[in-house]
Amino acid sequence: MAEQTFDVVVIGAGPVGEVAAERAAKGGLKVALVEHELFGGECSYWACIPSKALLRPGNLLAAAKRIPGVPVGDALEPARVLERRDWFTGKGDDTGQVDWARGAGIEPVRGHGRITGEREVTLDGGEVLVARHAVIVCTGSVPRLPSIPGLDTIRPWGSRDATSASEVPARLGVLGGGVVGVEMAQAWARLGARVDLVITGPRPLPKLPQFAGDLLLDGLREAGVLVHTSSGLEEVSAVDGGTALKLTGGAELVVDELLVATGRTPATGDVGLDVLGLSAGDPLEIDDSGRVSAVDGGWLYAAGDVTGRALLTHQGKYEARVAGDSVAARAGGAEIPTGPWSRYSATADHRAVPQVVFTDPEVTSVGLTEAREGSADRVVDLDIAVAGSSLHADGYAGKARMVVDTERGVVLGVTFVGQDVSELLHSATIAVVGEVPLDRLWHAVPSFPTISEVWLRLLEEYGL
Repeated sequence: MAEQTFDVVVIGAGPVGEVAAERAAKGGLKVALVEHELFGGECSYWACIPSKALLRPGNLLAAAKRIPGVPVGDALEPARVLERRDWFTGKGDDTGQVDWARGAGIEPVRGHGRITGEREVTLDGGEVLVARHAVIVCTGSVPRLPSIPGLDTIRPWGSRDATSASEVPARLGVLGGGVVGVEMAQAWARLGARVDLVITGPRPLPKLPQFAGDLLLDGLREAGVLVHTSSGLEEVSAVDGGTALKLTGGAELVVDELLVATGRTPATGDVGLDVLGLSAGDPLEIDDSGRVSAVDGGWLYAAGDVTGRALLTHQGKYEARVAGDSVAARAGGAEIPTGPWSRYSATADHRAVPQVVFTDPEVTSVGLTEAREGSADRVVDLDIAVAGSSLHADGYAGKARMVVDTERGVVLGVTFVGQDVSELLHSATIAVVGEVPLDRLWHAVPSFPTISEVWLRLLEEYGL
């Protein structure tokens, strides 16, 4: 078998793997980047990028209709929306990403890489890649399918199918009220599909404050989504002309496609973890520098969804920067500094990871969404009703929440729900991560007339 030696071998060439490889290469190391599908990964071709390309036109059309005097039509042009999505994904051509890797001093390697020994990765063709210093696993996550009678008799859509479909389905069933479920339900409804969304609770996004789910429920219904709340899917069967769904309570539907969006799990099932005595399919637990804690010798690292920390692309890229830098520094013999604010420590998930749900209304949060049990924390809730929001859209409906540590006088978390509130989220992230005292935040004057005036109203409501 052919054998090549590198300083670092990165398995998985999505955005996370690309960043880890780039940081290690910038540190002077010889890096191989292994990918068995497309360089650019899930986010670029099947997740973040195409889903937002599908959502944006519908959000924009809805926004335009909320402003009198703007000449708009009644419906989107699906073919042009899908064409624009395909432009963003390059129609599955990853040549540009491969060229980028080579330009960054990284060796792109096509093939399925599995760990077969200490610092050793073997490709499906038999070639062996040996790493002098580290192997970094960045293989992401895969959809988790529930156990539902009959589901194995059809071919349900996963998230990839939902973002890459070439035609608008006439009837789409969606199971799951999480991010993928609500985003794809609204996107396809606005493109002309009849969409039935089945969720187990009374509202979507159950991990967020109730007002977030309630406002989003209104937005989904406004977009034409038929939401079946406090329900579930008991049985699936193939019938002439589609797929029959039996819902909790006895209701029945027939759809052309069924999107199962019931969560994701770390993609560690086929990486060779058994060789290391680890369980395939489990997340790789890491320390804050990215090293896998259960593997002796300190040579195995991981970043992104595969760690199970926070399944978000921006969090994964942040972890990848830390992992790549840590590998390069240690390879040079340096003792890296530790601590929550060290560039060699990925600690964001310990306190505040921002997240955006790109529906209409948008749902954003960072840090805590509720007061800590037994604490003196205070929750401040109010409507987003300022001059900026009134000008932004007629009938603007939004809400904001601020969670405050009253003993220290700092913000612990912020939730915004409303049209275009995602652009407010980074200011909230800075306030939370930077632990900006409220009496200092009072002097961060929001510009008039913008939606960011909600910061002033939150502080006033708190009592400043």
